Amino acid sequence: MTPEETDEFRRLGKASRFRNRSIAENRDLFERMKAGEFPDGTRTLRAKIDVNAPNVWLRDPVLYRIRHASHHHTSDKWSIYPMYDWAHTLSDYIEGITHSVCTLEFEVHRPLYDWILHALELPPPVPHQYEFARLNLTYTVMSKRKLIQLVNEKLVNGWDDPRMLTISGLRRRGVTASALRSFAYNIGITKYPSMTELAVLDHTIRDEFNRTAERRLVVLHPLKVVLTNYPQGQVEELEAVNNPEDESTGKRKVPFARELFIDAADFMEAPPPKYFRLKPDGEVRLKYAYIIKCDEVVKDSAGNVTELRCMVDLDSKSGGATSTRKVKGTIHWVSAGHAYDAEVRLYDRLFTTAEPDATGDFKSFINPKSLEVVTAKCEPALKEAVPEKRYQFERLGYFARDPDSTASKQVWNRTVTLKDTWAKMEGRASSRP
Repeated sequence: MTPEETDEFRRLGKASRFRNRSIAENRDLFERMKAGEFPDGTRTLRAKIDVNAPNVWLRDPVLYRIRHASHHHTSDKWSIYPMYDWAHTLSDYIEGITHSVCTLEFEVHRPLYDWILHALELPPPVPHQYEFARLNLTYTVMSKRKLIQLVNEKLVNGWDDPRMLTISGLRRRGVTASALRSFAYNIGITKYPSMTELAVLDHTIRDEFNRTAERRLVVLHPLKVVLTNYPQGQVEELEAVNNPEDESTGKRKVPFARELFIDAADFMEAPPPKYFRLKPDGEVRLKYAYIIKCDEVVKDSAGNVTELRCMVDLDSKSGGATSTRKVKGTIHWVSAGHAYDAEVRLYDRLFTTAEPDATGDFKSFINPKSLEVVTAKCEPALKEAVPEKRYQFERLGYFARDPDSTASKQVWNRTVTLKDTWAKMEGRASSRP
């Protein structure tokens, strides 16, 4: 029968005219199928169950079909291949599976799963199929069909693109197996379809990395600061805590000198009220260091700010005996003469809407700002970073070293920000497990 005839007969509950062939004839035809004698689509092997079964999957389902195609393991050795239900059931039995966990759409397949195990008279123990709701996350798609569209149409940079929620994509982004296990444990399982906020996964990652990641100073968008009253040529080595959540990680030395870089986002020439970062005639504390005050703003011919000239309060050193002054703002920095350049890839959510699957045109919601690449200035201690460790770039987020890194150039991927900025943009509180 043709594929179209097979589908129509099963839908109408009609028996195939070949249904009562003899065992010998069926065996002969199947051996010839296996030998590659017939073209694709001209023969199938079907289970003889019940053409009128209420469950359509029991209406003499196809078990094997002909497909003359090269296989990545067996090359051209085989010309017949099993259908999913047949292969799934026998694979579970052969591999000693006890609990075969499927998504809810396979609930109607379970009677066929059980029929195959019973019909073959397999010695126990036999597996059992269980169905649960699939994991659906906001701001992404989980369908393999849609994921392969993203890859094939080059809307992402392959299966391991850190914006993809594939295992390889999550690994490259820096998500650990322990964080994923914790996430799965916290959300639990359900029999009802539901949507899980991506913020729950982000929170789980932050919770782990806050305890385990060492801190480093990195400036993503460098703006030069000159401390006009700090001695020319002098360099201090300040102490910085590696991880305040874990004393065993100890401390490190951070160089401090007359010329620094701060992040351009930490300065505003005309700030709004309650702005506690650096501004003209305003003061902030440099983390682990001193309080500085902005005296002069230097601009280029186009009016862009290129340099800030500041005074440093030399009696305000963090942890010092004379450090009694307090200011509301604290910002991060690096010493200009000691910092090195690294490529930092700032990954964000791949889609701009929480449920891109809700409409047929999911690709129209791709976030054009899901990746920003910057050249950052990094403190010297980060040069010793190892791929298996995760780091918090202070005030910025958690980062992992990308495999593209070389001996002469580091590449970093942002795993997750320190806060759920999307919840703020949407005017809602972020989800928590």
